[in-house]
Amino acid sequence: MAEAYFPVGPGLGMEENFLSLDDILMSQEKLPGRAESALPRLAVLLGQGGGSAESVPEGSKLEIPLWLAKGLHDSKRRIISVELPKIYKEAWRTVFSADANVVDLHKMGPYYYGFGSQLLNFEHPENPEIAQTILQARGGSVLPVNDPVCSPQTFIARFRRIMDSSQNSYNEDTSALVARLDELERALFQVGQKGLNDFQCWEKGQASQITASSLVQNYGKRKLTEVDG
Repeated sequence: MAEAYFPVGPGLGMEENFLSLDDILMSQEKLPGRAESALPRLAVLLGQGGGSAESVPEGSKLEIPLWLAKGLHDSKRRIISVELPKIYKEAWRTVFSADANVVDLHKMGPYYYGFGSQLLNFEHPENPEIAQTILQARGGSVLPVNDPVCSPQTFIARFRRIMDSSQNSYNEDTSALVARLDELERALFQVGQKGLNDFQCWEKGQASQITASSLVQNYGKRKLTEVDG
């Protein structure tokens, strides 16, 4: 008998997982950039108008999908240059440092954490600060944490609030709570909600036992696969 289907999670690193629907959607997010040389037959694809055979002139400003930007980026040949989206620049990192919970991440970019990790593929002087902000949010340790602008506590505070909210909203309308979260945060909220609902059912005698979440089960399967491999 075939096993039940489990959704494939995002890569959460510098490389996408192309079996993940979230990563496929994230790769369509656009980056601001500039054509450092003429780009033959890419005018239509990059929204520059013209026919399918027209080129993008050197120096043109671009909005490039992430998947294409990664394919064209070459530090030696200088085909394109990529700029940071404003949400990852120092001004916004300062806002996050002041109060991360006021930011509507979903409006600014529904894949904030995953997309930020992908930016590390491009050479940029602010990459260390971006890595500090993004990766520390997942409990990693990349750089010293004495810079208030890049304090990891900024996003740890968001996760703490998400899990607190998910555990204190039993049988309530949660649409307002999740409206400002990015997709990763929404997934965490759903995990917390499911855990709370499962516990409430068990406590009322409506479930025979508490079972491990699908995230834990999938993680265990991956570890076994790595050991067998």
